[in-house]
Amino acid sequence: MFTLPLGDHALLSPLEPWQAPEFLAHVDRARESVDPWIPWATFSTDLDSATATLQRYSDRLAQDAGRIYGIRLEGTLVGGVMFTRFDAAGGVCEIGCWLERAGEGRGLVTRACRALIDWAFRERGMSRVEWWVATGNARSVDVARRLGMRRDGVLRQHSAYRGTRRDIEVWSLLRDEWPSVAPAAGAESLSGVRAELDRLMGVFVGAFTNTDGRRPDLGVIRDLFIPEGMVIANVGGKPVVHDLDAFIEPRQEMLTDGTLTEFSEAEVSERTEIFGSIAHRFSAYRKSGFHRGTWFEGSGHKTTQFLRTPAGWRMSSLAWDDEPAPA
Repeated sequence: MFTLPLGDHALLSPLEPWQAPEFLAHVDRARESVDPWIPWATFSTDLDSATATLQRYSDRLAQDAGRIYGIRLEGTLVGGVMFTRFDAAGGVCEIGCWLERAGEGRGLVTRACRALIDWAFRERGMSRVEWWVATGNARSVDVARRLGMRRDGVLRQHSAYRGTRRDIEVWSLLRDEWPSVAPAAGAESLSGVRAELDRLMGVFVGAFTNTDGRRPDLGVIRDLFIPEGMVIANVGGKPVVHDLDAFIEPRQEMLTDGTLTEFSEAEVSERTEIFGSIAHRFSAYRKSGFHRGTWFEGSGHKTTQFLRTPAGWRMSSLAWDDEPAPA
């Protein structure tokens, strides 16, 4: 059985029927957050039904019609990804994901989905990868955006679940939009590069938002940067240089332990310059929220450097400085 490293002591590997006891224990831990969106969580309630769920995917694998993989963090199953539909002849597949809370905040689902998408496009020659998500499942929609997908539309009252008909959003990614199979760098349009840099910055800024009950997932920042990336605070005149882990971990804690609530940040202006395989962006931003129960508002500027890598455009460094508070 193969395994694929995802970083952060996590591995991606196939889930098979003989692993049903482990799968059931994981589903029980994840049920609260997964059950509202994924029907098989409802159906996998004992060892027989959990085995049946994995057997269905094993049968699909034998027919080249689907696959299911688990994400293990330090040896413990915490989530997974799957091809819920795989039509090799038609060149279209659909992927999905799930995660228990112990695996959140690390970008594991995004990395695992990238591995599936890359395999589908590069190894199997698929033309289109789809992502179907119930309207209101904000976390799943966020993953679709981070993967670079576009929303094609909404299938109104498409699916019935627990007596309620739900709207289903359809997101997709096309083969020539995926970095590893996209046209050569020399053929890359400036408008396409700018759109990708806009997307990277949008995901970075949006990762901090915890308004309206949204749970931040700063782990996605690891997917935006090269592994050696730096984030630099130049507030107060003395630079503080962070590697990605040192930047992410304390901020993830502040945004989820009640220290910083109803927080959001927005890029309000930018100037971007692109030079072949490198780019620079100078941005102005505004932010607001409650810090330990006290409302605050602020603004400042960021400077961000980007590189084109074999995996696509990535951030290499970001530095910021807040504007002084009014006297």
